[in-house]
Amino acid sequence: MSPAEFARRRRQLMRIMGRGGIAIIPAAPRCKRNNDVHYRYRPDSDFYYLTGFPEPEAVAVLIPGRPQGEYILFCREKDPEKERWEGALAGQEGAMERYGADDSFPIADLDDILPRMLEQCEKVFYAMGSDAELDQRMSQWIGRIRSRARSGVHPPQEFVALDHHLHDMRLYKSRSEVAVMRRAAKISAAAHRELMRRCRPGLSERDLEGLFIHSCYQRGAREQAYQPIVGGGDNATVLHYIDNDQPLQEGDLVLVDAGCELDCYASDVTRTFPVSGRFSEAQRKLYQLVLDAQLAAIEQVKPGNPYDAPHKAAVRVLTRGLVKLGLLKGQPARLIKNEKYKKFFMHGTGHWLGMDVHDVGDYKIDGHWRELEPGMVLTIEPGLYIPSGTKGVAKKWQGIGIRIEDDVLVTKEGHDVLSKDAPKRIEEIERLMAASRRSAA
Repeated sequence: MSPAEFARRRRQLMRIMGRGGIAIIPAAPRCKRNNDVHYRYRPDSDFYYLTGFPEPEAVAVLIPGRPQGEYILFCREKDPEKERWEGALAGQEGAMERYGADDSFPIADLDDILPRMLEQCEKVFYAMGSDAELDQRMSQWIGRIRSRARSGVHPPQEFVALDHHLHDMRLYKSRSEVAVMRRAAKISAAAHRELMRRCRPGLSERDLEGLFIHSCYQRGAREQAYQPIVGGGDNATVLHYIDNDQPLQEGDLVLVDAGCELDCYASDVTRTFPVSGRFSEAQRKLYQLVLDAQLAAIEQVKPGNPYDAPHKAAVRVLTRGLVKLGLLKGQPARLIKNEKYKKFFMHGTGHWLGMDVHDVGDYKIDGHWRELEPGMVLTIEPGLYIPSGTKGVAKKWQGIGIRIEDDVLVTKEGHDVLSKDAPKRIEEIERLMAASRRSAA
């Protein structure tokens, strides 16, 4: 993402804030793994969205109309001794020269400088509750300002939830954001294809997990957007199964829900395919039903449609199909009204996607489903889950979990499936898996 993109976002937010406002956005703290070892640092999404600054121990401040500069970045000072151990720091000069700050101060001076900035403002834009330590310091700063009321100093009169405005901005993806998300989806799609080519009975779920991560890494995506789900057989019926430690059995399906993160943007793709390379008759019927539901849902992704239109379409197709297969009995309309389909499909059909895999943005406005608009990105992911031992279900259907998930951009004309390079039609999957077996023989 270019510096101009981050500057554009800051200007947009400051237009919303108006004169007299101040926005305070902290970076995420480093997360300790154990003892003195930390996880690899990943910036807070809101902070990074506005700054592009990759270091911890930082606070961004926006003050529209401030004569000395509207964008102030508090961050760590240059420290040769620390940098010898941990690598180069931006410091105050780097914050301004490389990351576009108008002014920069050491993070150690935050308690001295930021309260003086608050004194000059009427309205504070801040996400209360996201950083407990900063919440406490904010309370202390406001208390300090109030204690000086007799000298003519007044604290800000209004606190506004920053995340409401910022998250609405993040919901609409720019061309640059779409380009990154498209690359992330292509990398994940290539990794899913690799798994289909390499899958064999006798491999373990962990083998596929490792292969997926390695494939993404080779293509430039060092991070996963979330813990991969690799479930063979019955494990695929557990929605958030992450043990990924069982052998893959001949005749089972394997469900792989995995997506890379690229430049702090997530992909989220799920494919289900036969371990042995060919679907059984029962697997084929259930899989085709889920695929039909997904395709119907994707067709509902277009400007002006309510957010829940894809889900309703998927539910209609799944319910009718389950009746036809004998897994549900009754009139589809009544079954849908009474939510009987939830025995086999118990989750929503998607979610917003962006810097977070379950991205920010309101789904409803004033109690009504939000209308889809160009620039929004969402997942479409219907599924069917029938664990072994499910009462009232023929044995041929049991032990099968299927989910098909794609990343879909809302466009002016309709939609664009960013992850379309990952095969999902039965003949495509079987052809790819058969070809890889022939070449290996």
